[in-house]
Amino acid sequence: MEIKSVDLKNIAVRQSQYPEDKKCEFLLVGRSNVGKSSFINTLISRKNYARTSSKPGKTQTLNFYLVNDLFYLIDVPGYGYAKVDKGTSKKMGLMIEEYLKNRDDLKHVFLLIDYRHKPTEDDILMYNFLKYYNLRITLVATKYDKVTKNNRIKQDKLIHDTLKLEDGESFIPFSTITKKGREEVFEIIESYL
Repeated sequence: MEIKSVDLKNIAVRQSQYPEDKKCEFLLVGRSNVGKSSFINTLISRKNYARTSSKPGKTQTLNFYLVNDLFYLIDVPGYGYAKVDKGTSKKMGLMIEEYLKNRDDLKHVFLLIDYRHKPTEDDILMYNFLKYYNLRITLVATKYDKVTKNNRIKQDKLIHDTLKLEDGESFIPFSTITKKGREEVFEIIESYL
């Protein structure tokens, strides 16, 4: 997919602030510091459009990025970051849940996990939470290039076993360095457009 335009169209904390133009929406979820901003920047071929930060917990709103005037990528707050106080964490959780429950324009969810590590308890909870709502989910394993070829089979099994993936469920290995996985993500997006 050729990216011709990207616009941060809406920054929302409640339903009344969501876009009303009925375009397809693709949600990006993952724990803090999993690389959601880098994932967005790689997809849209921009260096620093989505702000990356060495400090986790920066995103505290739903950010609607309009791509090619065709569809939205929605970046939501990362989960599992201990330094966000409980009140803020609860508000962010409710904000995401409100979106998931009430958004007919949501077509697909990309759940980002860090390929270098075993999925966390929070990753498992999010995966099961999304499945509970019968959402279409694709796992995206970020930082794929940071794992040596010899260790990849072991990591694949660890992810499959930890998340209890069913037959036919798999994940897209993704690298912001090599752009591995970018085309596979766009194939999924394009299937809805």
